[in-house]
Amino acid sequence: MPVTTVFDVLAVPAWISLAIWVSLVAFRGGFWRMDISLPPVPVSSAPTPGADEEWPAVVVVVPARDEAEILPETLPTLLAQDYPGRLEIVLVDDASSDGTGELARRLAEGAERITLEVLRGDGPPPGWAGKVAAMDRALRACGPSEYVLFTDADIGHPPDSVRRLVAHARAGGWDLVSLMARLSTKSAAERHIVPAFVYSFFQLYPPAWIRSARSRTAGAAGGCMLVRRSRLEQAGGLAPIASARIDDVALGRLLKVTGGRTWLGVTRSVRSLRPYPRMADLWDMIARSAYTQLRCNPWLLAGTVLGLALTYGVPPLVGVAGAAAGAWTAAVPALLAWALLTLSYLPVLRLYRLAAWRALLLPTVMALYGAMTVDSARRHRRGRGGAWKGRTADSGEASPRALT
Repeated sequence: MPVTTVFDVLAVPAWISLAIWVSLVAFRGGFWRMDISLPPVPVSSAPTPGADEEWPAVVVVVPARDEAEILPETLPTLLAQDYPGRLEIVLVDDASSDGTGELARRLAEGAERITLEVLRGDGPPPGWAGKVAAMDRALRACGPSEYVLFTDADIGHPPDSVRRLVAHARAGGWDLVSLMARLSTKSAAERHIVPAFVYSFFQLYPPAWIRSARSRTAGAAGGCMLVRRSRLEQAGGLAPIASARIDDVALGRLLKVTGGRTWLGVTRSVRSLRPYPRMADLWDMIARSAYTQLRCNPWLLAGTVLGLALTYGVPPLVGVAGAAAGAWTAAVPALLAWALLTLSYLPVLRLYRLAAWRALLLPTVMALYGAMTVDSARRHRRGRGGAWKGRTADSGEASPRALT
């Protein structure tokens, strides 16, 4: 087949790719924006402007399974909160084998104002995912509160974290305030993979759509989720999402479809301190839940791989090859698509204080994501789906879409 004929054929996917990127950048809720963050709150300010009422009680829930290595870095940040109201921390030692619960008690010794209760769990009951079961156990055991902060054992918080979350929730009337914690980018593998993970998450769950009552898109970031407790109880508690493996998205959807107002943003100060020093560590982290995100559906898997190829593969491949061959009918739309995807990636690189040239590598990162997703499906077929610290999700999760 003549070269010109080949590129005449390739012009079709090139124009499709450009149409995809114009639609994403212009009509996908400004997902690429990384400036949606909590406003600062003075230490002396009341939770609502002009109000003189006391700060509401907050319970912090920390599910922890074999987290003795990371807790000395993270738990003290919760114990050091400057929150003016009553703050209680409930850590659920989820059948740990490394002394997580005992270590947590030792770390809390000497804490003057904030109390820590450690509950021992023996694993999830039938039909429940481990993390959701641990969260539910804490809710049933803790005292009354207006808000619950669900946070992970690997998350470190600045001293004003709870105060700012509560102030924003009350000022805006939000039932869910969630922050995408800043993930580690210390290793070369993390710097290559992590920003694309954040970028892809917001592409799936644009914050503007999450906070809009007119949009059905719902979600949250599990490392930091402040929830109005009365709204969660009205939604039936955590039982409706008992089997959810992607619990944060399921919780956000549960609250929104039952009338709650939800908000999602970014932060530099709430940080995940869990390291992923090798590419293999990141591969396992993503492959653990990627196929679950697709509801373990092989057709969705095939569509995802095709979509990744059109969206991220065609622009650089057809653009460079077409330009080299002088086939501008294919090269021009492909290169324009590549320019749009590159520009849209720059804000997340700025958020992570990484060099702008990394935006040119996004297509290679997304090719890796495609491979990780296929591997995730392979693991599920072999009965190793969702493997995490000795537990395996054999059949994925019940789709949160059932709630709608």
